[in-house]
Parts: sequence; C-alpha cells; structure tokens
Amino acid sequence: MQPEVHNSSKNLLLGIDLGSSGLKAVLLSPETGIVATETIPVSLFSDRPGWAEADPKEWWSAVCLVVGKLLTQINCEATAISAVAVSGMVPAILMVDRNGEPLRRAILQNDARASHEITFLKEKLAGIDLLAMTGSVLSQQSVAPKVLWLAKNEPIVFAATHAVMGSYDWIASKLGAQPHVESNWALESGLYTISLQPLTEIQSATGILWPTLLGVERSGNQVGYVSQESAVETGLIAGTPIVVGGADHVLSAFGAGLVEEGDCLIKLGGAGDILVVSNAIYLDSRLYLDSHPVPGKWLPNGCMATSGSLLRWEQALFNNVSLEELDREAEASRPGALLSLPYFLGEKTPLLDPDLRGGILGLHLGTTRGDIHRSYLEAIAYGFKAHFEVFAEGKLNLSRVRVTNGGSKSRLWRTILSDVLNRELHSIVNHPGASFGAAVIAGIGIGEIQDWSYVLNSLEVGEQILPNNKNVEIYQERFNDFTNFGATVAPISHRLARG
Repeated sequence: MQPEVHNSSKNLLLGIDLGSSGLKAVLLSPETGIVATETIPVSLFSDRPGWAEADPKEWWSAVCLVVGKLLTQINCEATAISAVAVSGMVPAILMVDRNGEPLRRAILQNDARASHEITFLKEKLAGIDLLAMTGSVLSQQSVAPKVLWLAKNEPIVFAATHAVMGSYDWIASKLGAQPHVESNWALESGLYTISLQPLTEIQSATGILWPTLLGVERSGNQVGYVSQESAVETGLIAGTPIVVGGADHVLSAFGAGLVEEGDCLIKLGGAGDILVVSNAIYLDSRLYLDSHPVPGKWLPNGCMATSGSLLRWEQALFNNVSLEELDREAEASRPGALLSLPYFLGEKTPLLDPDLRGGILGLHLGTTRGDIHRSYLEAIAYGFKAHFEVFAEGKLNLSRVRVTNGGSKSRLWRTILSDVLNRELHSIVNHPGASFGAAVIAGIGIGEIQDWSYVLNSLEVGEQILPNNKNVEIYQERFNDFTNFGATVAPISHRLARG
C-alpha cells in the first residue's frame, strides 16, 4: 500500500538536532503538527579517559541521509520544505579551515582533557569576574582551555585553523548559511560577553594567536539559503531558507512548553540537563546561563557530564543487556541499597570538576546487578537534586517539572526522580526534543508561525508521577550521604586523574 501523498505546497518545516549518539530530524506542518520523524545513529569516540569526540563527516552523511528518509515516509517532494533550522550539542567545537572544512574530529562539550589548561587560565584570569561578564565561570565546558590544549598538543591542526565553530552552526554553514555562531554557543563558550561581544581578555590570557571569532546570530534569524552543492548532496531544494536554530537543551526545553518563569525541564539524555525559565538574568557560578528563544527571557541551567551515557557503559559491561531488563531487576532492589558517584566523565555542574571519577559504595557478596543499576539511576537523580538546591538558594521557585529524552521512557527512573526530588513529575510523550523546537523556530524565522506560544500544549503530557513519602525520607538521607561521599573521595579522584 502506497503512503498518502502529502500536499506539496511549501508548508513543511525541517528541524534537525545533532546529538552525541544520533541525528534526529522532524518535518512539521504548522497546521497539523509533526508529520515525520527519523533518527540516524552517529558515533561517539573516547580514545582516552575523559575524551569525547565525534566525526563531522559522519554528521554530514547523516544529514544527507535523513532528508530522503523523512520525505519517503510521507511520499513527499522536497519542494514542500519551506525552511530548515539546526540544533545541536553546545559548546562542541570544530576547528575549520578557510573553506569551512573540519581539520580534526569535533571535541564535544563534556570532553575533560583540558584540566591543566583550566587551572592555568583560572590563575591568569583571577582578577576578572567571568561570571558577571559571560554568565558562567571557567569550567570543563569552556572553549578557551580546549583551544589552548589543541594549540599545545596539535600545533599543525591549530596553525591551519581559520575559525572555531559549533556543531549545529557548522551544519547550517555546510547547508549554505553564512558562517556564524548562535547566541547560546557564544554564551556557553565563555569567549563572548553576555552582550555577545568577543571577550578579548580570555584570548589574551591564553597567550596564543586566536583563530577568527565568528559573528553571533540569534535563534530565529535567517542566515542564508541551501546552496546548489548541498542541495545535490541532501536532496533539499537550492534556495530553501536556513534559519538559526540553537542549543539542543534550549530548544528541547522550548519545545516542551517551557515559557513561564519557574517552568522546569529535566532531560535524561546522554548527559543530564536541567533548565528553568527566568524572566531576568540569573547568575550563579555553579550553573550556565542561556538566553531563552523568546526575547527577554533566560534559561539558567545545569548539565551533568553523564546520564544516559553511564547507562550505555553499564549495558556494555553487562554484555549488552537491555535497559528494560536492568530496570526489572532494579525494581526488586531496596532503595538506597548502594551509593554511586556518576562522575565517569568528570563532572560539570554544579561541581565543575573534570577530575572527579565514578565510584560505588556498599558492595557485598550479595549485591545484584539490579542493585548496581538502581544505584546509578539514584546517583543521577541525586545530581539533579543538587541543582534543585542551587536554584532554591537563588530564590528561583520551580513550578511545573517535566521530564524528556530517552531516560524518561523508564518508569522506574521517573519514580526514583520523583522520590529523590520530592516533586510531582510529568513526562512528555514521544517528545521529539530539540528537532521539534528547531522546526518551530524555522517557521518563526520565515513568518510561517506567528507566535512563540505555538509550542504551548502542542505535545502530549504523559503520566503524572507523585513522590512516595517513605522513599522521600530514605533518599533525603542517602542524598546527604552522596554529598559527603563525593567530598570525601574527591582528593583520591584527583590523584587517580593525574595518573
């Protein structure tokens, strides 16, 4: 049976989201909603402890493949696509030559190789209030330490570098957009001020001759058209408008309906993101600051280096057992039976320490695989609870709490989160994530969607999870133990990280 032919008038919006494990894309009809989704897996490389890299050529191959797959799903021609926007990891970095071609693998945002460079730059910049100037402090996520690492360790690549770009901005430029960086890449990179001007002080502190810092564009700005060359490779139509998308966690939050102050989203992806809407600039040295796509709003947020990536490591360790089976075994385990630290890639917020390492306490000969799995789910939940406490200290009151991404499919994990956080949780059913937010912004950029409020009530809210009071008490005690455990073993982690 042939699929129904979609109306070929130019009314579909293409949103692309580049993640650490896959590239996801959606086609959105402003009138009827999402009409097609597709995911292409991509590889994550970790050749050394703490490294996280990806191959941009594989990213581009996925873009070229995904367009045809989407159009085939609905038996539609590319002429139906009226605009495209791209989202992705932030601040991943690509070192590109004058033709915009990558000179090496991309270094991802959770890469922890530049710990010595972070220490060096912190000393050089001790008299500068980076938090007030950029919205965040120097950390594992900052771009300058990684660029300095490349200058010292890969001088041939560095010498050939013309500019530093982000993941999704590079995809947009490969499609045909003018080279740029999106405003939230600029903010989270630490290379630009809150007003999005290059921060010359940090360039000077590195002591190296910097590549070009590209101009900054905001979500929703139109930055070019699909080129003839890219049209041939992707199947898109040359001349299709390209709109600036944005950081994956930001567009995922926007697409999940976070528009009012206090709205909160927890993303259980490869990393663990938490975002809260604020009506004013919200500065805290333990967090990151992003601008909300809606002008005048902000998204203070945290990102833990591991979440789903820790579970993927666990699966590999246990002979590729399914997460569903691990969940079934963990349901029989006692809450808080073990205590784990999830710092398998160091830790980003709120600890900002790339030299932390994972750990597990309480093992005995009766310990089961389910006990271990449950302790990892709990450990990540404790990490989110630490962020809740930071927001409480800053008097930013959290209201609705929603959960998305792959981990939200686990009812056990959602239940543990609700108990640890002592909060009512709602999951978004089949939330397409940042790809949906990117498609909406593509529509806003060309005037096909008139208002940012389009996202409100556009996705199905799933099961409500209420905290179990008995478990809340257990987990509060374990959270205190988690905090103490982490602080106690941190010096040992640091010695192990130094080798």
